[in-house]
Amino acid sequence: MMRLHNLQPRPGSRHRVKRLGCGESSGHGKTSGKGHKGQKARSGGSIRLGFEGGQMPLIRRLPKRGFNNAVFHKHYAIVNLDDIKAFKAGTVVNEQLLRESKLVRGDFVGIKILGDGELKHSLKVEADKVSAAAREKIEKAGGTITLRDGRAAAARVPHKDVDLTPEGSPAAETTSIVAGKKGSRRRLGARAKTRKKRTSRTS
Repeated sequence: MMRLHNLQPRPGSRHRVKRLGCGESSGHGKTSGKGHKGQKARSGGSIRLGFEGGQMPLIRRLPKRGFNNAVFHKHYAIVNLDDIKAFKAGTVVNEQLLRESKLVRGDFVGIKILGDGELKHSLKVEADKVSAAAREKIEKAGGTITLRDGRAAAARVPHKDVDLTPEGSPAAETTSIVAGKKGSRRRLGARAKTRKKRTSRTS
């Protein structure tokens, strides 16, 4: 029975402390594992990551040109017709079924069906992208293809707010009138300021 007086740490979780500077016979005496002199032998002395002794470091020697699209690349899980032809006729082939069958795994944006292979029976395929050859073969076998709109809508870039008021409409005329009034007020204010300045100079 486990009690407080017989609790012990898990074997291998605790290590013996490395004792330094206990004489040369200990194996870690004299320089205590730091070698002879130099920056790394001093207390508090350290070298930052990538430092090469003052010479131009490798990260700055390598050229950096052009645009890299790796950050914005969208990864799709590729599934061929050869992979899904083992399912029975009328089966709904979606992401859940493909994951359970170990045909796709990991993180990806969506599923893309390619036309490598032949299909003899009808299947109901739900995917994000389908090649022209795969679409032709699936429909020829009597199957259907459903594109998932949720993923496609999430991948779209949101449009900017644009004023869609047609020219000549009452709303457009009122906005132009208001803008004209604001501009005229600013001009009148500027003229009044210049007049004040002139009168102060003459006085």
